[in-house]
Amino acid sequence: MSRRVIGIVMNGVTGRMGHRQHLVRSILAIREQGGLDLGDGEVLWPEPILVGRDEHKVEQLAEEHGLEHWTTDLDQALAHPLAEIYFDAQLTQVREQALRKAIEAGKHVYTEKPTAESLDAALELARLAREAGVCNGAVQDKLFLPGLLKLKRLVDGGFFGRILSVRGEFGYWVFEGDWQTAQRPSWNYRAEDGGGMILDMFPHWRYVLDNLVAPVRSVYAHTATHIPERVDERGDTYRATADDAAYGIFELEGGITAQINSSWAVRVDRDELVEFQIDGTEGSAVAGLRDCRFQHRAATPKPIWNPDLPVTEPFRDQWQRVPDNAEFDNGFKLQWELFLRHVVTGSAYHWDLLEGAKGVQLAELGLRSAREGRRFEVPALEIR
Repeated sequence: MSRRVIGIVMNGVTGRMGHRQHLVRSILAIREQGGLDLGDGEVLWPEPILVGRDEHKVEQLAEEHGLEHWTTDLDQALAHPLAEIYFDAQLTQVREQALRKAIEAGKHVYTEKPTAESLDAALELARLAREAGVCNGAVQDKLFLPGLLKLKRLVDGGFFGRILSVRGEFGYWVFEGDWQTAQRPSWNYRAEDGGGMILDMFPHWRYVLDNLVAPVRSVYAHTATHIPERVDERGDTYRATADDAAYGIFELEGGITAQINSSWAVRVDRDELVEFQIDGTEGSAVAGLRDCRFQHRAATPKPIWNPDLPVTEPFRDQWQRVPDNAEFDNGFKLQWELFLRHVVTGSAYHWDLLEGAKGVQLAELGLRSAREGRRFEVPALEIR
C-alpha cells in the first residue's frame, strides 16, 4: 500500500487534554494502527509538528514519543513543508489569533472548543475559513462516546415515541488544592483567564442536544461559585472569579424540555461522571460514557408514593441494557479520522467552525441569562 504523509501542526499539546486525548489517543494511536486506511491501496500517515510555549516541555514531549518535528515558533511550524493541518488545544484566550494565522497561511484547521471567546469572533473565524476554502472542524467528541452512540440508536429507531424531556448530570468534586492537589488547572476558576463552567460545558451541551435530540431554541441559566478560594499549582491561594457550577434549562424544538446540571463541586452518586436521561411517551433511557439502559412503556413499573413504608421496588433492576453490537473506539480518535478523511478525500463532514460557533452562542447567552435572571431565545446562526 502507498503511504501519504500529512503534517499536522499541533499547538497546545503539552496540556492535559491536548496531550492525552489528541496526541496520544488519537494521532499516535492512528500511527500505531499503521495509519488511516483511505481505501484504494492508500494509507494516510499523520506526522505531528508539535508547538508549545515552553521549550523544555515541548522538546521533552517530542523525545518521549519519538517525534522529529517540534518548535516554539508557530510561524515556523506553519511554514513547515509537511504542514497541511493546524490543530489548536491552547487556552481559549489565544486560540482565535492562532486560528486566524493558520487560515491566512492556507492551512486546514481543527480546534478544541470553545472556538473563540465571543460569538462575533467565532462567526468571523467560520467566515474566514469558508472564504479561504480550507477544511475546518471543531471538536465535538461526546457525540462519539459509546453511551451516547447507543442512545442515538434508540432515538433514530423511534424507541421513545414523542420525546418529552432530557435530564443531564455532569460533574465531580475538584479538590481545592490545599490538602489535596486539584485535578484541573487553576485557570479554569478565573474568569479573566477564560475559565468557568458555562464557557467550558455549554458548548458541549449545545452539540449534544442539537445532534442527539433536537435543536436548542431557548436557554435559562443560573451559575454559582461554590468554592470562592482555591490553591494554584504553585501553592498560592487565589480568589475564584469564574462559575464552578451551572444549572441550565433549555427548550428544544418540538416543545422538549432539557435540564442539565454541571458542577465541579458535587460528589458523585451515579454510575458515571456524566449521565443523560431521555423520557418519551413509549419509553425512557439513561446513558453515560459507555453504558446505556432503557425501559419500555410495557415494562414500566407502577410506583406508589408512601413515605410511611420503606421502598421495596428494585427500580434499577427493572431496566435493560442496550447491547454494544459494535466495537467502540476512542471518541476523539474517531472524529480525527473523519476530519482527516474530509481533508484528503473531500468526504462529508458536519462539525465545522459554524457548528463550533453555535456552542459559543449558547455559552454567551447562558452567561447573560445568569447575569440578568431571564430566559433568552437562541436565534439561528449563519455566516454573512
